[in-house]
Amino acid sequence: MASINSPSAVSTDDPPGWTYNPSAWSERIPIAAAAVIGLGIAVYLSLFQLNVVGSVWDPFFGSASSEKILTSSLSRVLPIPDAALGAISYLLDAVSGVIGKTRRWKTMPWIVLVFGFAVGPLGVTSLFLVIAQPVFFQAWCSLCLASAVISTVMIGPAMDEVLASLQYLQRVKRSGFSVWKALWGDAEINRQVA
Repeated sequence: MASINSPSAVSTDDPPGWTYNPSAWSERIPIAAAAVIGLGIAVYLSLFQLNVVGSVWDPFFGSASSEKILTSSLSRVLPIPDAALGAISYLLDAVSGVIGKTRRWKTMPWIVLVFGFAVGPLGVTSLFLVIAQPVFFQAWCSLCLASAVISTVMIGPAMDEVLASLQYLQRVKRSGFSVWKALWGDAEINRQVA
């Protein structure tokens, strides 16, 4: 999270008042890698839900338990299976996580907000689905739990970058510039607002 820097410790890529850069590759690559792993899990579970794969591997609770979750009424609330929606979200997480350079919190706030929007709701939805497993279906799904852990772990680091972009947009507004133009990366505003 943000903290006050001494002037000598400030990097030119760090947002003002921060001790690190939430858009640094060292911050984003682990999130994108986690999203790719989540994507693989979600695609595998989707293949079962779409009847492409006949059964699901589950090392802890057994295939029958996982299949009960994956064929539940909750998994089919929307027009496409929930695992397919998870796969789409993970793909969006991975792609939006690698777009842009290390100052994207300032130069591309729009992609940072897309990234945060993709990561945040996925994590919250995963937590709900984990709670629903034993409460509504008296069953567990190991790969669903792994996916939930991945999506939950991604939230904190992604929200740090979103916070940095929102703080930048707030400084733009206070400076009297167009927040709309800054959102889309207006170079002139970037030069004038710290």
